Amino acid sequence: MFTGIIEEVGRVIWVRSGSLVIAASDVLHGMGRGASMAVNGVCLTVTNFDNSSFSVDVMPETLKRTNLGLLYAGDGVNLERALPLGGRLGGHLVQGHVDDTGRVTSITWEGGAMTFRFEASPEVMHYMVEKGFIAVDGVSLTIVTKDTSSFQVSVVDYTRKYTTLGTRRVGDRVNLEVDIIAKYVKQLSQAYRPGITADFLQEHGFLVG
Repeated sequence: MFTGIIEEVGRVIWVRSGSLVIAASDVLHGMGRGASMAVNGVCLTVTNFDNSSFSVDVMPETLKRTNLGLLYAGDGVNLERALPLGGRLGGHLVQGHVDDTGRVTSITWEGGAMTFRFEASPEVMHYMVEKGFIAVDGVSLTIVTKDTSSFQVSVVDYTRKYTTLGTRRVGDRVNLEVDIIAKYVKQLSQAYRPGITADFLQEHGFLVG
């Protein structure tokens, strides 16, 4: 489990089929093989590390369903270690299970903040609510506005400087993970929805007993 509070921006050293090596510093403290690491919001397992980098394996399905398959050597990536038991939850609960990718459709400035609009699939937009949470490339953000096919977030100066969002451009692909609470609410509402029954129709005058 993660929080969406990025610890540092790592740098891709090299990419080859099924594996990434990423240069980092802060997230290496206390690292061990088998540790979970969120890379652009994708939960991956550390397979090896030294005092300046770590490696992770990436399944073909993950490469297809996220923007990790678009990475090249030299690219920056958002990094976050798994939340320790009893740690501070500064953002929101993020699983590291990307639901889909979205696309940057506009970037504007409002005061000292960057405002992004992202296009997303109907399946993802179904879970969106204004003032609700969304993880974009692993960054915990608040949805400002939304319509049927896109949503808008505001990125403060600190987040712009210390995540990869500050380097994003219109047309870029980003990883999206919706709020897990929204998923549970949908699941529960479907499980207990009674639907239209004979008793319902009779109670509302559509059937005569």
